[in-house]
Amino acid sequence: MEIIISPKSGFCFGVQKAVDRVYDAIESGHKVYTLGPVIHNPQVIDDLKRRGVTVEEELDNIDEGTVIIRSHGVGKETYERIESKGLTLIDATCPFVKRIHNIVCSHWNRGFDIIIVGESSHPEVMGINGWCNNEAYIVYSTEDIAKLPDIDRACVVAQTTIMQSKWNELIELLKDKVGKIQIFDTICNATYYRQKEAKKLARIVDIMFVIGGKNSSNTQKLYKLCKMYCNNTFAIETAKDINKNMLDAGDIIGITAGASTPNWLIEEVIQTMDKMGKENNNIDIERKEEDTLDMNSEEVEPTEEVEPTEEVDKDSTTEEENYSMEDFEDTLVSIKTGQTVTGTVLSVSPEEIIVNIGYKSDGIIAKDDVLLEGDKELTDIVEVGQEISAVVIKLNDGEGNVILSQRQLKEREAWNNLDKAYKAEDELQGKCVEAVKGGVLATVEGLKAFVPASQISTRYIENLETVVGQDMRLRIIEIDRRKNRLVASQKVIFEEERKAKEEALWNTIEEGQKIKGVVKNIVTFGAFVDIGGIDGLIHISDLAWTHVKKPEDVLSVGDEIEVLILSVDKEKKRVSLGYKQLFPHPWDNVEEKYPVDSIITGTVSRITDFGAFIELEPGVDGLVHISQISEERVNKVEDYVSVGEEVTVKVLGVNSDDRRISLSIKEAAAQGKSEKNKSEEDTFKTLGTLDDSDMMVSMGEFFPQLSDEEDQE
Repeated sequence: MEIIISPKSGFCFGVQKAVDRVYDAIESGHKVYTLGPVIHNPQVIDDLKRRGVTVEEELDNIDEGTVIIRSHGVGKETYERIESKGLTLIDATCPFVKRIHNIVCSHWNRGFDIIIVGESSHPEVMGINGWCNNEAYIVYSTEDIAKLPDIDRACVVAQTTIMQSKWNELIELLKDKVGKIQIFDTICNATYYRQKEAKKLARIVDIMFVIGGKNSSNTQKLYKLCKMYCNNTFAIETAKDINKNMLDAGDIIGITAGASTPNWLIEEVIQTMDKMGKENNNIDIERKEEDTLDMNSEEVEPTEEVEPTEEVDKDSTTEEENYSMEDFEDTLVSIKTGQTVTGTVLSVSPEEIIVNIGYKSDGIIAKDDVLLEGDKELTDIVEVGQEISAVVIKLNDGEGNVILSQRQLKEREAWNNLDKAYKAEDELQGKCVEAVKGGVLATVEGLKAFVPASQISTRYIENLETVVGQDMRLRIIEIDRRKNRLVASQKVIFEEERKAKEEALWNTIEEGQKIKGVVKNIVTFGAFVDIGGIDGLIHISDLAWTHVKKPEDVLSVGDEIEVLILSVDKEKKRVSLGYKQLFPHPWDNVEEKYPVDSIITGTVSRITDFGAFIELEPGVDGLVHISQISEERVNKVEDYVSVGEEVTVKVLGVNSDDRRISLSIKEAAAQGKSEKNKSEEDTFKTLGTLDDSDMMVSMGEFFPQLSDEEDQE
């Protein structure tokens, strides 16, 4: 007798997790409740009851202790009620069902209608509906879809255990019914695996035993499937149900079990069959197990607590459907740690991204494993339906999820890009994020590069905090991936640009050329001006036509000015500039501005023994000789005028070539007096032409009141 056990027999991951959580809770010593039976197996349920676990269908009946949510999952309201009642919660929801909750909740909050393809009375479907305010449209037939109203946009999910062919059929109908549709195939693949292996085994054995609870739909479907390929198929709940008369020494016996069947029950059946074989046949029984999937491996099967995928009758099963079931596993990707995978975002929250990577388990990317810039959240950079790539960090996090990291992938890509940029001496865009000892840190391709203080600019920066937040133009000058060392420079880019501009400028500038520049520095003897990569000097004598005591009186650092190139020495790299040369000379047209004999005003700017200098305008002074100050004899000029005093003078002569103007205060005064006397004489002459009648004035004009009295008399 030979016994072959299907490798996918017994607890799936979700059921195993739920049962383990219950047993762990028992050890805490608290009162333990489960919302509904945690497993469709009477032996396990009876054992839990003996240990004090109470099965309650309604939360209203639980007022204290620990509540365990089984793998089917529940709606959002149930979690809130558990919290409000102050109960201890243990959530054993299957991670694949939890994935559906996240998808539904995310899309519902974004304004999508929700359509669930499944049985409305199934606890899993009821739980899913609880994540969209129990307002989902639930369809399980073409008639259900026909009754749907017109829907603008909807998110469609599947009960994890519906048949793939039914899903495909209904989805095609929904595409015509809904304007904009986002489809998420959330069917669990564990049933396909289990049925596939059971079917393969049933084809080659003489007797097939299907172990599981009588009320387990999963076990019933396995029995019907195996019966199609092995007439001697028997459904048993425990070892007591085995009839030893069924066994012959030469039989090949196959064993499979539903997802709700514990391992100890399977072992009990095997031991019983071993014992029967030895007693009846007095031969050794060879026990074989296929090695296609280790029960303790990291690969995960989703829970089978919910209604399993329905197996169609043999006569009605198409060849295509049979082929699909047999080769379903082949359609899934094979992944390993360190591999880069690409998938579609199923849901996104502030803390994590759930991605369908075509594997039996969804991938989860935690917030810490995503490169985020500034204050951005995951929901700001990722959308449902978006394709995303990441690196596999762990195949099973203990809850059946594949842990992914986008950060590692981005960092790997970034290092590769930076290495290429380093070799090619390419310029990169960065942003200063932090001032540290000796320099600043800048983000480049998502990585942090150190920029020494001496490499930030061509000029000294006293306070590095002023650089934080600024965009930077960087070039990698040192890279060591193993040491995670990345050093960059902005200065080298600035220097190269400056040199290029300087070289181009030296080839084009020439004497007499006008050019714009910026005042960079002021010294006692003049001002240095950047004229486009070259610093030229404006000597203090070339700042203005007037006398300049300090260059600061004319220019300030940062002023944008136009200058004249006075001389160029390309060998010594020197350029002399002029500023005053671009303005008119104050002595130009001086004869026209100050004609001889004209009377003008000016300000005493300087006093000497021989006279006083009068400033007529900036840069133009005239001299009043001591003999031209007054009609009186003048011994000291200071006795008649003082510096800063405004005086009226008469122009006696102008010599623009020698830049001399002769002025006279006394002649201006005399001419003014003469003009005044002449004006008075003209007035008297006018009066002399008046007759007596013009000079007569009546008494009434002087005493108007007397005139009024006479009129009254």
